[in-house]
Amino acid sequence: MTNKLALRELQTRLSERLSAVQTQQTGKSWLAVECGGRGLLFPLREAGEIHPLVGLQPVPHSQSWFLGVANLRGQLHGVVDLARFLGLDASQANREQARLVGFNQQCNLNCAILVDRLSGLRSQEQLTAEKDDASSRPPFVGTRYRDAAGRIWQELNLLELAGHDFFLRIAA
Repeated sequence: MTNKLALRELQTRLSERLSAVQTQQTGKSWLAVECGGRGLLFPLREAGEIHPLVGLQPVPHSQSWFLGVANLRGQLHGVVDLARFLGLDASQANREQARLVGFNQQCNLNCAILVDRLSGLRSQEQLTAEKDDASSRPPFVGTRYRDAAGRIWQELNLLELAGHDFFLRIAA
């Protein structure tokens, strides 16, 4: 019970900080999440509400990474398992800490992304950009960053992801 209360408090604090940062944003800021053992960064201006993992209704004949639909605040949202979509190891996911991160309204997509856990907020001052290796990658994959502890964080541009053809093609 204590863990659930602590997670709810963290979610509430993150939501409040997310709202505050979005209104006073000067540099780059991200919502940091963990997914498939990787650290990912969602630009705050593109991330929407954070929801607990709720009952999902599966959709037949859809991609394995499309988990189904969920009722979030009275609206149906498609739910994508981000680890599976990105081809990451989703086998060690701890569903107790899993959250659904919605897309901001500017993305014009009723969709939420399942992540393994929230890791707080990050600002440009806390991270150092890694040198671009010029490898081929989808347009939604942004810059790689390293934090003071040496952990690598990969930026994912949700606005680009929301318009990516493969992401939108949920039928198997």
